[in-house]
Amino acid sequence: MVKLSVNINKIATLRNARGGNNPDLLKMANDIQSFGADGITIHPRPDQRHITYNDAIELPSVVRKEYNIEGNPIDKFIKLVLSIKPDQVTLVPDSIDAITSNSGWDTIKNKNFLKDVVLEFKKNGIRTSVFVDPILKHIEGARDVGADRVELYTESYAINYEKGNLKELDKFIKSSKLANNLGLGVNAGHDLNLQNINYFASNMPFLDEVSIGHALISESLYLGIENVVNLYLNKLN
Repeated sequence: MVKLSVNINKIATLRNARGGNNPDLLKMANDIQSFGADGITIHPRPDQRHITYNDAIELPSVVRKEYNIEGNPIDKFIKLVLSIKPDQVTLVPDSIDAITSNSGWDTIKNKNFLKDVVLEFKKNGIRTSVFVDPILKHIEGARDVGADRVELYTESYAINYEKGNLKELDKFIKSSKLANNLGLGVNAGHDLNLQNINYFASNMPFLDEVSIGHALISESLYLGIENVVNLYLNKLN
């Protein structure tokens, strides 16, 4: 079974637009799990423009399934994650001013840095995933830094799927097979949606989890969030 972790950043964005607590982020996280999602993902950024560090600290009171925190492992982020000890941390090389994640790690160039960070998280019992492009040598590099999983950056798949170029999936299939052979779990995320998720999940030989936020919340404006969560679960499995 492929797990669905719902990224709730956009719910926080909506709340922050007016101040106050509407929508209630904690209630939404609780409800999303009740609707069937397997976990909650957040990606706090230094400017706290959506998820705040305080949100990250409060969410364990309602997250009863898997809790995944994504982010660039700057000192402040590392301290936050170590204080919370979520089920999983996903290391993403986004710059401070990035609108959204736009590349995976070069795990060879950043080997020493990533190795130290991964070791620190794993010493604290936190499963650690590294965000990578579907580049085989970078997946091998993720194994070499001690990661438990890779999260495959799926933007190129989503763009090519919309154009009808289904061959783009081949590099993700090869990446999935290699990761599994190296003993790594396989996550995926970025621009996956109700139109492209079934083809992706049904053709991936190894896939543990997808993390979906922007598309899922946007689709929920038309279809309702409980309905959308279950549509994803049906298409994934």
